[in-house]
Amino acid sequence: MTTDVSPNINKSVNGSLLIGILLTILGIVAIAQPTASTIFAETWFALILVSAGAAKLAYAFQTREQGGFIWKLLLSILYTATGVMLFFNPFRGVLTLTLLLGSFLLAEGVFELILAFRLRGQQNWTSVLVNGIITLLLGGMIWFQWPFNAPWLIGTLVGVSVLFTGISRVMLSLNGRTAASVS
Repeated sequence: MTTDVSPNINKSVNGSLLIGILLTILGIVAIAQPTASTIFAETWFALILVSAGAAKLAYAFQTREQGGFIWKLLLSILYTATGVMLFFNPFRGVLTLTLLLGSFLLAEGVFELILAFRLRGQQNWTSVLVNGIITLLLGGMIWFQWPFNAPWLIGTLVGVSVLFTGISRVMLSLNGRTAASVS
């Protein structure tokens, strides 16, 4: 007894293809409207922090018998307060997040360079070196153009990420469609 699973595969591939097309379109829109995308991403981040703060507060009360209640409570207040601050002061939040992103990339670039030189002699160590240099340059570009790049930078980067995620999803779906038609 054989069962034909190709209708299920085709449904899955078609769904994945539609999601890929949607992500590609959303990525293009985000790149075309970088300031709106930046505010959207910052607001989303604020809502995540507020939600995490609420979850930490619930956890603090659920585990108050186990110790560390005050520290758990303070963490929940920190998360919630940061989220609320970002939500009600989005431009200030965008400035802060952009500066943090630049700082993160600068630090990551330095660590990647150190790692590259520690791996020197191994095959393909130069790919780590190139990654470190590019990451360091990106961090420097963000830092030295801050605050002028803040309104558009995060939205553009999110847009590029969503665009390429969509394109890769479409490509994988097309591969899956080809494989399903062959079997």
